[in-house]
Amino acid sequence: MGRRILNDALRTMVNAERRGKAMAQLQPISGVMISFLNIMKHRGYIKNFEVFDPHRVGKITVELQGRIKDCKALTYRQDLKAMEIEKYRTRMLPTRQWGYVVVTTPNGVLDHEEAIRQNVGGQVLGYFH
Repeated sequence: MGRRILNDALRTMVNAERRGKAMAQLQPISGVMISFLNIMKHRGYIKNFEVFDPHRVGKITVELQGRIKDCKALTYRQDLKAMEIEKYRTRMLPTRQWGYVVVTTPNGVLDHEEAIRQNVGGQVLGYFH
């Protein structure tokens, strides 16, 4: 059930972007979802997000920027070694110019570029482009 929460939230953001909305509200939330959104914010795919009541069910309000084409979370977490990340990225993302694969590693939740830079592997959470 926990993996489904992230996928539902990301699909909500994609649907809101396709309808031209400026904000999306995500509920329920998880710590992994907050880490995923931090990476999206750092890479410029969303403007900002705000977490309300994180100790209960909680909700997140996300300010959209209009850059998200597709965003998915994998319901199965596939293990990757540090050397396999680039091959996985070229297979999953549509082009080489943009998009990021998000990986949960022993160093935390990272995008593929940071995981390659730190030379760590882990499990694939999802991707966005």
